[in-house]
Amino acid sequence: MSSGGTPGGELGRRTVVGVALIAVALLALYGGGWALWLLGALAGMAMLVEWAALAGVSRTHRQLALYALVVPLAIMSPWAAGPDGFALGLVGAAALFVAGVTRNTRLALGIAYVGVPIFALLFIRALPAGLLLAFWTLALVWATDIGAYFSGRAIGGPKLLPAVSPSKTWAGLIGGMAMALATGLVFHQWGGLDLGLALASPILAILAQIGDLYESALKRAAGVKDSGTLLPGHGGVMDRLDGVVTVAPAVALLLAAGAVQ
Repeated sequence: MSSGGTPGGELGRRTVVGVALIAVALLALYGGGWALWLLGALAGMAMLVEWAALAGVSRTHRQLALYALVVPLAIMSPWAAGPDGFALGLVGAAALFVAGVTRNTRLALGIAYVGVPIFALLFIRALPAGLLLAFWTLALVWATDIGAYFSGRAIGGPKLLPAVSPSKTWAGLIGGMAMALATGLVFHQWGGLDLGLALASPILAILAQIGDLYESALKRAAGVKDSGTLLPGHGGVMDRLDGVVTVAPAVALLLAAGAVQ
């Protein structure tokens, strides 16, 4: 995550930008349809630019990857096929195309890294109880981040994976899982979320932390602190959505498998 300045100023800046980002996400979730698709497409394009920078690819190959990603994103729109199997297949096809043309499998992986979570979130929102399910999906990621941040700072203790992310602790992971579970139970009690999904929240919190650690490994390999500078106090778009990248597809799989009332 991004850093700099005094701790208090950093936290204040992160809070202001974080609240604004959450407000935009909630408006898009509530609107669904073209609003959520547009936000997802814009975020996805920004993420792929950041991924390409971390991978150190040329400008030409980056542009090619962006053009390739546009195709499945366009098919996912409400005016086309939407988030169906054809659109998901096009994500894979775009990745294979980029791999074949550029001979860069890491850049091709970026297509899947960006495209699959966007597809998953649109798929979740399109379900009959999609608003509740999509809101819970994002909320549990936010809750995990908040729980991990404050419990990690308050308790400290052994590091989770110091070679990848020196600041993360086991206490932070447990705190994030506890906060995610509490969030799931709140959604169950007052929103009608399926109890099985609510109880799966701490497991999904682990996936959120894995997504965070994976992105940290990418940044460490590239020798940078943040994936980008687009979001003041938060770094890049990848820095904010690293947990969603792993959680949204997992939730979509659970729902596709029938784990919902």
